[in-house]
Amino acid sequence: MSAARLVEVCKAKGLTIATAESCTGGMIAAAITAVPGASAVFTHGFVTYSNAAKTQMLGVPDELIAEVGAVSEAVAGCMAIEAREKSGADLAVSVTGIAGPDGGSALKPVGTVWFGLAMASGVTIYHKVFSGGRDEVRQASVAFALELLSEGAHA
Repeated sequence: MSAARLVEVCKAKGLTIATAESCTGGMIAAAITAVPGASAVFTHGFVTYSNAAKTQMLGVPDELIAEVGAVSEAVAGCMAIEAREKSGADLAVSVTGIAGPDGGSALKPVGTVWFGLAMASGVTIYHKVFSGGRDEVRQASVAFALELLSEGAHA
């Protein structure tokens, strides 16, 4: 779903949105806020690119990051939950991943991205491994995050 359609649906349903972004660096928030009238639905955009920012802004425990890594199911879930709680938004999406070209490993190759979608009913985690270079991974992550928010808005 496009950001414009997402904003339209959220307006109609009276839903608000927050984002917690790492590898996308605010691109999801930028896509949503590029839509005229997005201020009716978009509340917060947390850009937590560093581990310290994840801890300081969202409250992701240092110990969790040290244990499982920032690019993980647990951290994505925590980011989404905390973004929703701190913002008061109805829906919060999180993204943490390895966009490349460096930073990948055998266990977490470049293109590995974890997403969280937090709603009143709980949090759902998603894992993707996107192909392509840095720009392609980041754009695919934005598109997938918008789809998740759309699914949450229709739930």
